[in-house]
Amino acid sequence: MSDATEGPEGPDTRRLPTLDKDDGGQGRDGGPGRDGGGSSAAPPERAEPDRPHEVVDNGGKRGRFWGTRRVPAGLVALVLLCAAGLLLYDVAAVRANRPAMSWRKRLADELATRHLDDVWVITGAAVAMALGLWLLVLALTPGLRRVYAMRRGSPDVRAGLDRSAASLVLRDRAMEVPGIQSVRTSVGRRKVKARAVSHFRELDEVRHDLETALADGLRQLGLARRRSLSVKVRRSAKE
Repeated sequence: MSDATEGPEGPDTRRLPTLDKDDGGQGRDGGPGRDGGGSSAAPPERAEPDRPHEVVDNGGKRGRFWGTRRVPAGLVALVLLCAAGLLLYDVAAVRANRPAMSWRKRLADELATRHLDDVWVITGAAVAMALGLWLLVLALTPGLRRVYAMRRGSPDVRAGLDRSAASLVLRDRAMEVPGIQSVRTSVGRRKVKARAVSHFRELDEVRHDLETALADGLRQLGLARRRSLSVKVRRSAKE
């Protein structure tokens, strides 16, 4: 096949490159095809679909955000500071040939005279043990249970989503379903609950559409841990 074009010096007849299926993407001259010349270049590689990244922290487990525990730490520090300061002042006063405070004398007498099976001794030990266990629990648990870890693509970046914000987003998605009059959503650490009221359409259809919308919305939230979905739909009481 040839193509004749009229140029300044007369007609220009030249052969256009063609692409044969049997040539394996090569022109008739056996060479590789060129872009825009009838030959095709190598097809671009198909992009892999984005896969959710796992939040891996602390030995391969999904990480939770740790609370700073400012209030408990501040209270414990304040109590210890006051007790240590008062005791240090009393010891310094005794060293300066002044009488000791009455509370320290009474505490020393009580500790010296009361037996271990006394009610007040057992009560004081139980309170001290409970406070110690409480502090250990605060020190060993992450806290911030209302902040849920989200999936991340980089190990240096972490993101969290508040529980109320997640519930609000899912509630907005649920209200877009036809037939929903009102809905209450709750996002827990393992389950998402939705309680909806429908004022028209069949309940089975509304429930199916609501489950689909909430599942899609939950997937778009990007939370690190998968959660089961519990949906209940009932008819409006006015009907």
